Amino acid sequence: MTATTEIRTANASTSKLLRWVLVLVPGLLLYLLPVAGFTPAQRHLLAIFIATIVALVVQPVPMGVSTMVAITLLALTKTIAPNQIFSGYSNPTVWLIFTAFLFSRAVTITGFGMRVAYGFIRRFGHSSLTLSYSIAASDLVLAPFIPSDTARGGGIICPVVHSIARALGSEPGSPSVELGAFLMLVGFHSTYTASAMFLTGMASNPLMADFAHQIAHVELTWLKWAIGASVPGLVALVIVPLLIYRLHPPAIRNTEYARVHARAELKKMGPMSSKEWRLVVILLLVMAGWVTSPWHGMPNAVAALSGISALLVTGVISWDDLLGERRAWEALIWFGALIMMADSLLQAGVVNVLSRSAFHYVQGWPWIAALMVLITLYLYVHYGFASMTAQVTALYPGFLAAALASGSNPLVAALSLAYFSNINAAMTHYGTGSAPVYFGTGYVSQGTWWRIGFIVSLVNLALWMGLGMLWWKLLRWW
Repeated sequence: MTATTEIRTANASTSKLLRWVLVLVPGLLLYLLPVAGFTPAQRHLLAIFIATIVALVVQPVPMGVSTMVAITLLALTKTIAPNQIFSGYSNPTVWLIFTAFLFSRAVTITGFGMRVAYGFIRRFGHSSLTLSYSIAASDLVLAPFIPSDTARGGGIICPVVHSIARALGSEPGSPSVELGAFLMLVGFHSTYTASAMFLTGMASNPLMADFAHQIAHVELTWLKWAIGASVPGLVALVIVPLLIYRLHPPAIRNTEYARVHARAELKKMGPMSSKEWRLVVILLLVMAGWVTSPWHGMPNAVAALSGISALLVTGVISWDDLLGERRAWEALIWFGALIMMADSLLQAGVVNVLSRSAFHYVQGWPWIAALMVLITLYLYVHYGFASMTAQVTALYPGFLAAALASGSNPLVAALSLAYFSNINAAMTHYGTGSAPVYFGTGYVSQGTWWRIGFIVSLVNLALWMGLGMLWWKLLRWW
């Protein structure tokens, strides 16, 4: 072993030890020391939950390992009854998330996702600005069926954008690097606007719908979620690329060659296969099931499972494809555990205690002002998170409870927090799974990434809490 290798090994060991310290110290202190306002049972549950959330952020071990250790500790310490430990896996939300990952695999392995992206670029990629709108439109079309921002943004859109940028001669370090930087920034920010617009656009969205039902007693159906997001989301998809165009203008304005490149890629792919046609029909039927769920009463998870069964029976995906979709199985394991712990915190009254003590300063305010403050705080606290799921699980219930305590409209509070649980990921280069993928292409410096991310966050606040509130008023939601 060389000296360099030994140093790297030592640094890795030190880093892992530090991560474990960050996980265990707050957890043990909270578990062992009395805290005013909490019973011992509440404190023990909260301690294990907080340690789990910190573990999801700093990741001394994979996320699935952290949650398995957590449910084991809950059982061994008798913090939660044995029959409640595995209750999260019977929650329909977990299975909706699981099936959504399988839809994502079907869209990816059939090549349909790439075909959609190149199709938009071939049709609309005349200039750098229209090319950026083609990228945003591609993400919007794929978002209802690919709930993983990493799979959609990092696995489909980013490779397409990178391919187009290189075809136009834009490489990191080249004189025309600004074009690639512009396209990468637009692709990244579009991913999270599109994620916010659909219940199935991001893995944690169904989880928030479950929290909203338990805490605010409102039903966030697929259709209601999409209608609420439609106006602010579509306006954001128009304004944000134009804003980035002004903030970080590309040197190359004419991108006709992008259309030539897209046409060549589509020619390589050939005409749509029979698998792709079957996939499209099944996806449209599943979406129809989600949209019409308020009338026929079929849960979203059942409609999704019906679609997966159809994909398997018709041969669009195989059983081996299903077994090989690691992200789906990982999500099933750790979402089930997180839902169980979140439900337990709600039932034990921990969320109410936390929201009363942490957000007492907004009590007595006009509810719109209180909600604006809570949304702003919820948005910018994501600077401290490397995972949307970790923030949703740790903070969404408490912020929603605080909003309700301030008199906020339950539906508006639940949806606005849910929308910003997606949008907040676009501020940093580490805030979610696809961020390192886009940032790792090397087109955008960290300073530029953060500067534009902050400016876009201000625009999103204005659009979603300004225009959005007016839209929700027209819908008579408040």
